[in-house]
Amino acid sequence: MKGFRFTQFVPTQDPEKNTFENLLNIFLQLITMTGGDVAEALSWLTNLDNRYNMTNPNYGIGDFIDDLKSKGYLTEENQKGEFKITGKAEQTIRKSALEEIFGKLKRGKSGQHKTTHSGQGEERGTDRRAYEFGDNLDQIALTDSLRNAQANHGFSGEYLLTEGDLEVAENEFRSQTSTVLMIDISHSMILYGEDRITPAKKVAMALAELIKTRYPKDTLDIIVFGNDAWQIEIKDLPYLQVGPYHTNTVAGLELAMDLLRRRKNPNKQIFMITDGKPTCLKVGIKYYKNAFGIDSKILSETLKLAAQCRKLKIPVTTFMIASDPYLKEFVKEFTKVNNGNAYYSSLKGLGDLIFEDYKRNRTKRL
Repeated sequence: MKGFRFTQFVPTQDPEKNTFENLLNIFLQLITMTGGDVAEALSWLTNLDNRYNMTNPNYGIGDFIDDLKSKGYLTEENQKGEFKITGKAEQTIRKSALEEIFGKLKRGKSGQHKTTHSGQGEERGTDRRAYEFGDNLDQIALTDSLRNAQANHGFSGEYLLTEGDLEVAENEFRSQTSTVLMIDISHSMILYGEDRITPAKKVAMALAELIKTRYPKDTLDIIVFGNDAWQIEIKDLPYLQVGPYHTNTVAGLELAMDLLRRRKNPNKQIFMITDGKPTCLKVGIKYYKNAFGIDSKILSETLKLAAQCRKLKIPVTTFMIASDPYLKEFVKEFTKVNNGNAYYSSLKGLGDLIFEDYKRNRTKRL
């Protein structure tokens, strides 16, 4: 049964923003929760307005809808004449998710990730070494080289600068990384009335926007997995919904590995957001399913793929948004075979954990 667990929600309103901007922020949150259903989101927004008086006599929800259309957030230009969000709204949702989850981060240079390795890179570092044949002239550290010449040859009338005096500045190597984000859309992601899929979508949108704006040379592929696994576009994230699926982790890992094989970057990784154990396996054209405990047949195939990822130097970081003891045992064994990482996260801290692991993996060559 589809459902959500609600706690008391008092919409915050920024006094420095006008009514439209405050309503837009809440509307975008509701769009994410409803899987892109504009009618349902507007219905929820109207109910919130009736309860918390977010509008005023001079500006109502009807005015807000008109502004959404005139400002390019909504369109009715489709076969059914229904309200749909536009590409502008999708991008704004991603930016909103980025601000919500990673808003406290200090911005750095776009598209760059430092590593501990030096070499033919893009930014001059602090390390110095002796000149070698083949070094670029623009790498020569002039001040250090002149100092060496003075120390080696003194202040004689004939000033000498030899090859042995030259030092070059090591350039910092800048890495590029290919990441696949796997999102579990099995039925358990909304089971017992707890909405786990909305935070997962927000994290995915924030990570996508972060990579596009700060690390544009990196790649991010997003896949979802239930009974099967398939790739989705970043623009599809607001519309993502949970289905009546089991959890076919094997299918997700197989697709993730296939996508990463096509990437030429040396650094590759998989992030997997899930709340349960693998319960499904496709054998030929049939599905083998068992939701009762850890099935040895399904577990064996899952661990085989974990070992293959390790052999290919693809670490898998599992973000388990559940804390059942037997689930921890599965994650522990999976992580050991893959030599990856695992986190047992609450929904609230999911974004911070994913960013920290992403950033840490950027500082080393995997």
